[in-house]
Amino acid sequence: MAEGKMSLPMARGAGETSRRDLWWLQPLAVFLGFSTFIGYSTWAAFQNDHYTYGSYISPFYSPALLYSPTQDAEKSKSRAHEKSSITRADEQKAHTFCGPKPAWWPGFLPFSAALLILPFPGLFRFTCYYYRGAYYKAFWADPINCGVGEPRKSYWGENSLPLILQNLHRYALYAALVFIVILAYDALQGFIFINDDGSKRFGVGVGSFVLVLNVCLLGSYTLGCHSMRHLIGGHRDELAKSKTQKKLYDCVTCLNGKHGMWAWFSLFWVGFSDVYVRLCSMGIWTDFRLL
Repeated sequence: MAEGKMSLPMARGAGETSRRDLWWLQPLAVFLGFSTFIGYSTWAAFQNDHYTYGSYISPFYSPALLYSPTQDAEKSKSRAHEKSSITRADEQKAHTFCGPKPAWWPGFLPFSAALLILPFPGLFRFTCYYYRGAYYKAFWADPINCGVGEPRKSYWGENSLPLILQNLHRYALYAALVFIVILAYDALQGFIFINDDGSKRFGVGVGSFVLVLNVCLLGSYTLGCHSMRHLIGGHRDELAKSKTQKKLYDCVTCLNGKHGMWAWFSLFWVGFSDVYVRLCSMGIWTDFRLL
């Protein structure tokens, strides 16, 4: 039998590739998309104002655990109730669960209701299996794309600090599921409008649909998570023995097949939801009432 020798291809240098397509477009788009969202959400989280508009509340600030309005919010009338004495501070109080900011809060620490809750959905997205593959390429060039040389000689893996913390994803899922319930409640509240005299009525505004669609997209992304798929059917060898579990597993698998699409759509829309509430509160946009 003839014997032949095989030689492994030489390792590519950083950015070296034989690909002739526009392979750099994908990581560039991911870099710009993530950078834009991170920049805006960080700015919005530190504002601590214009996150409510009547019965609407920005998903960046929900649930609003503590309340500490800015001086401008305490004096300015709410754009949703310009004919009454209701201020933006009154609106923020109405959306708060645990009352005002405690007196023991250190004065040197900036306060914002968003900073108390954003780390939880942020951790869920940061450790997401899809997002790892996306931002590893776009920010760390690990590798910058398939078949393209990366700027390191060894494989670091996720079995040591800090990347071993990516294993927290399965636990971050539980927090993300709780947030879906809370945001669904906020979306329902978006159909209840407060009159100038304080009474409530059912209504439908453009913002009502903005918040409902936000829950639908976030729910599709969260329920299609790889960890959710394992949670539903990972411990059973024969799913067919449980028709209910098999049906749930099939639904999660269906969402999981488009996990990347739901990840981007939900990321864009949760940011747009904050923009919508903020600009309505500032009087720049008008929330048209359909009913």
